[in-house]
Amino acid sequence: MALPSAVPVDHPHHRRGWWWKTLLVGFLLWAVTIVVTVFTSNTNLVPTIILLGSFLVPFTVVLFVIERVTGTVSTMQLVTAFFVGGILGVLGASLLESDLRQGALIYVVVGFVEEFVKGVLLVVVGWRVRPKTARQGALLGATVGAGFAAFESAGYAFNAAITARGIDLVSLLQTEVIRAILSPVGHVLWTAILGAVLFGASHGRPRFRWTWTVLVTYVGVSLLHGLYDSNATISTLLAFVFTGTPLSAARNGAVPLAISGLASTLYVVGLALVSAIGVAVLIGVQVHFRNRARRQGLDLTGVGAAGSGWYDAPHPRPLD
Repeated sequence: MALPSAVPVDHPHHRRGWWWKTLLVGFLLWAVTIVVTVFTSNTNLVPTIILLGSFLVPFTVVLFVIERVTGTVSTMQLVTAFFVGGILGVLGASLLESDLRQGALIYVVVGFVEEFVKGVLLVVVGWRVRPKTARQGALLGATVGAGFAAFESAGYAFNAAITARGIDLVSLLQTEVIRAILSPVGHVLWTAILGAVLFGASHGRPRFRWTWTVLVTYVGVSLLHGLYDSNATISTLLAFVFTGTPLSAARNGAVPLAISGLASTLYVVGLALVSAIGVAVLIGVQVHFRNRARRQGLDLTGVGAAGSGWYDAPHPRPLD
């Protein structure tokens, strides 16, 4: 007869490795679906391509989160945050952005709108998570951001596929591949940062706590979001400047072939730079709140000692 142990035991649903297995199998299914669609010319399979391509990477992010969740954030809360948060996020952002006019600051405004909507949903989803830690906030925020990214990518893929000449499968695949690669360092990253600060500022408390740090973080991630989205325009303008090419050389909005290579390079460098800043900020936020909790002697694990940042309620071992 074995007595219950105080040592935390992983829940059977939290086994590691499912996220990369799902990513691999999902990618193979996506590739097979493309091949069958091309071979049979069956347009009924196009929605399957859109759904698989748009949801695979974001849903893999959620599985990555679930594998690291023990304690007060349940799997159901994360699934709710992904689907409900994603749907309400794109609906809310669409309503708030419907009257926006094109201009130099359009991407910045979009960044503020979308991060506000995701922030509100993060508060709603995480309201009953107790106690709150920066790591919980980051993971829950990443889940809300992943849901938003999945549904938004599905919309972009649909628009890319539908053309006046019919279904453009090449444009659809290009859109899905680019957005799938960028999704972990887009919506996921920005909402993870906001969630880490929001929950970290409320550490150990049953309810959220307002601080100016939360507002500053919201402004910061919104600006990073806007800079990230406007990177294509910025990189193109820099290519014109660096090569001394007049803006009048652009025909019907198309970048001249002579500078298209430089513009693409600057675009990739710009995305990498903004993403690196975001990752550095997220790591810095996590370290800051973890060190602050240790200095204050706060219980990070829920079992009476400082630990990894989770409220890890121990799972009793079965009796032998």
